[in-house]
Amino acid sequence: MRRLVVGVTALLVVLAGCSSPLDDPDTSDRPTFGSSATGSPDADPTGLAAAKADAGIEDCPASDGDPATSGGLPDLVLDCLGGGSPVELARLTGTPLVLNYWASWCGPCREEMPLLARLDGALGDRVRIIGVDMDDPDPADALELAAASGVTFPLLSDPDSDSKVPLKVVGLPQTVFVDADGRVVATERVPFRSYDDLLEAVTKHLGVEP
Repeated sequence: MRRLVVGVTALLVVLAGCSSPLDDPDTSDRPTFGSSATGSPDADPTGLAAAKADAGIEDCPASDGDPATSGGLPDLVLDCLGGGSPVELARLTGTPLVLNYWASWCGPCREEMPLLARLDGALGDRVRIIGVDMDDPDPADALELAAASGVTFPLLSDPDSDSKVPLKVVGLPQTVFVDADGRVVATERVPFRSYDDLLEAVTKHLGVEP
C-alpha cells in the first residue's frame, strides 16, 4: 500500500510539472493587476529608447485638446513607453481613438497586435491608435513584441495599472473606442481574432470605414 501511495504522489508531481501556466492567459504566472512591476519605462532609458527607435514606433502624441465634458477618458497621465513626453489621457481629443490595452505576457494580445498594426496602416490619420502596456514587468519585452508585430503607433506605459479601475479593465486585451469629442463610446473586452472583426468594430463604434 505504501508503494502505491508513493507512486501516485510521484505521478502527480510529474504531471504538474508538464502543465504550462502560460498556455492559459487566465491562469498564467503573471503579476496581478496593481502589483508593483519590477520594470518601468525609466529602468533603462537608453536601451529602451534605442529599441523604440529601431522599431520605428512613433512618438506619443501631444495631449493638448479640451477634455470631454462628460463620459471621457480618466484624468490620468501615463508615461510614453520607451521614452518621450507623458500623455494626459483626458486630453486625447480631436480625432477618433482606438485605445488598446495589452501586455507582453498576454497570449491573445500577441495574436491581436498585428491586426492593430494593419488597421493603423489602413486608416491613416482618420483614426488614432494608441497602445497601453499595462502591468508589464519588462518594458523591453513589450517593445520587442511591438516590433515583432509590426506596430509603429504610439505606446503608453501603465505599470501600476492606474487606469484599471476608471476604465474597468478586467483582463487583457481590452480595446476602448473614443469619439473625436473625447467620449468613450464603447469597450470591447474580448480579443479580436480577425482583421475583418476589428474593422467592423471601428466602423460600428466610431463610424469610420476603410
